Amino acid sequence: MSRTLHLVEQLIACRSVTPADGDAQALIAGRLRAVGFACESRPSGPPGATVSNLWALRRGSAPSPKVFVFAGHTDVVPTGPLEQWTSDPFVPTHRDGHLHGRGAADMKSSIAAMVVAAEEFVAAWPRHAASIAFLLTSDEEGPAVDGTVRVVDWLESRGQRLDWCIVGEPTSVEQLGDMVKNGRRGTLSGKLRVKGVQGHIAYPQLAKNPIHALAPALAELVATQWDRGNEFFPATSWQVSNIHAGTGATNVIPGELFVDFNFRFCTESTPASLRERLEDVLRRHGVEFEIDWMLGGEPFLTPVGDLSEALAEAIRAATGRTPVLSTTGGTSDGRFIARVCREVIECGPVNATIHKIDESVAVASLEPLKDIYRGALERLAR
Repeated sequence: MSRTLHLVEQLIACRSVTPADGDAQALIAGRLRAVGFACESRPSGPPGATVSNLWALRRGSAPSPKVFVFAGHTDVVPTGPLEQWTSDPFVPTHRDGHLHGRGAADMKSSIAAMVVAAEEFVAAWPRHAASIAFLLTSDEEGPAVDGTVRVVDWLESRGQRLDWCIVGEPTSVEQLGDMVKNGRRGTLSGKLRVKGVQGHIAYPQLAKNPIHALAPALAELVATQWDRGNEFFPATSWQVSNIHAGTGATNVIPGELFVDFNFRFCTESTPASLRERLEDVLRRHGVEFEIDWMLGGEPFLTPVGDLSEALAEAIRAATGRTPVLSTTGGTSDGRFIARVCREVIECGPVNATIHKIDESVAVASLEPLKDIYRGALERLAR
């Protein structure tokens, strides 16, 4: 059994449903300390829901060393119905060339590969020029308010800047290394309350129906082109996820309407411009409203540079493939790290089974994944 596979199995066995860590970070810290990393635990969050955060650093030998970071999360999503799993989600199980377990692909295989890559690299280059760091959290799959963002706040307060960061998100689509992410769209959500006047449905002149009031504005919002995107990002999208009004009775005009919506936006728009444009549509249609806005994250983009080129070379060496750069998909903790890091790229295993019942990773992909991470280190950090 390879050291990477063994560590993946150990991590899957850690019951780390968000925000729990299941002692995964303690296991990782022990491995990193053994090869010269200084490890700092940075717990955050309320009692009973404490998030585990780990910052580990091995200083480089250069006078002003650059910093190469591996980032990821040790938490996993809930298992779903246990009876639907073929095997216990926290007992690593092999079937048909795949290792099954919650977190196998998202993202305990990445973390294991990063740790082993760092161990091998340090053994080969003990006086490496760049500093090497790990930034791990148990709050990526949860609200993401006490995890990576808190560590980034702490790094900013210390004036710590980072140069290159690989986030181990499962970015591959069909085969390992076929896609990496060099950016992500931002996310801006809103909870809209449309005010009306409740009344008897037979006397509409004595009431004000918020559904009718919103309908023309909603049609315009659905048809709006918020921007055209650019060479890196698709156009900004706006979607309604929930809508509710009424008391349940068929003879009552509702007094309120509630709508949950979300923008996934690119670098051609800003949160301020999107808020202003949406609220302007509502006002022009005479809608009486209140909105609670929630900014989940700004978009980030890493142009082609040292990190993307080093990763591409490492992927070609390990797999023979040339990766596609993409910004598709949801958000990741890369949006926080980009505040303090010059280049952030996400790279990890095939994502076909993430968050699913019987989540798995191909065993044959684990050593090449480790080689990709080590190859990036060798090209940038030695």
